[in-house]
Amino acid sequence: MGRIVYVNGRYVRHAEACVHIEDRGYQLADAVYEVWAVFDGRLADAEGHFARLARSLGELKIAEPMGRRALTVVLRETLRRNKVRDGLLYLQVSRGVAPRDHAFPQGSVPPAVVVTAKSLDRAAAEAKAAKGIGVVTLPETRWARCDIKTVGLLPNALARQTAAEAGASEAWFVDDMGLVTEGAASNAWIVDADGILRTRDTNANILRGVTRFTLIDVIRESGLAVDERPFTVAEALSARETFVTGAGALVTAVVSIDGRPVGDGKPGPVATKLRSLYIERARATAV
Repeated sequence: MGRIVYVNGRYVRHAEACVHIEDRGYQLADAVYEVWAVFDGRLADAEGHFARLARSLGELKIAEPMGRRALTVVLRETLRRNKVRDGLLYLQVSRGVAPRDHAFPQGSVPPAVVVTAKSLDRAAAEAKAAKGIGVVTLPETRWARCDIKTVGLLPNALARQTAAEAGASEAWFVDDMGLVTEGAASNAWIVDADGILRTRDTNANILRGVTRFTLIDVIRESGLAVDERPFTVAEALSARETFVTGAGALVTAVVSIDGRPVGDGKPGPVATKLRSLYIERARATAV
């Protein structure tokens, strides 16, 4: 059986799924999205993702497409129909379908909803994490509301392509003060030269990463401290460890920046331990 997706009230075959050509998400990037990690067929960090979805919709003045309970049923049914035990679930909500115009459509336009799910090979993911990843750094080129999780990801896509061409897995954006903002699809962290865990605060122009917030709780419960303070590329290169967090990456060590090794060029003990603790928490609290 092939993949099944949810599109505007219907579960259809992935190969046959489509949205209207005048969907505002397609034409104007007038849409938001969320990605849940899936463990044992359940949604990790569910509450954080639902809260961020509600915030993103509110910031763009897009109506919620359905109630929380109904949406949860749709998400779980999409997982069930695709037999996803470990993987990722993607939800996108656009303002809806209307004749193309930059201003919001007049009258009542129902939001458009798409949900997809895919399985991941956790063993392969763990093998990749055990090796660590490389990142490249690029000037910050995105808009001033990166705190909203919109589908307007062209700068992120270009950054990821630059990383791929350099043989790296992720790109870090660097602002005009020389400070790392975040990754193209992740939050950035270091264990600095003094052994302090640091990640940029969310008052800056960065996404309020759900995995990031959960990991901060895990770190503090472990008796460690987190300094929500930005860092430069030079500080990252001289750090004891660097790593990224996100629904796809979970917690993944960064072993090189712009082709230069971090530490001994291998995942360090802090990132390795935090990955294990995060996965343990995610499995235990998934719904």
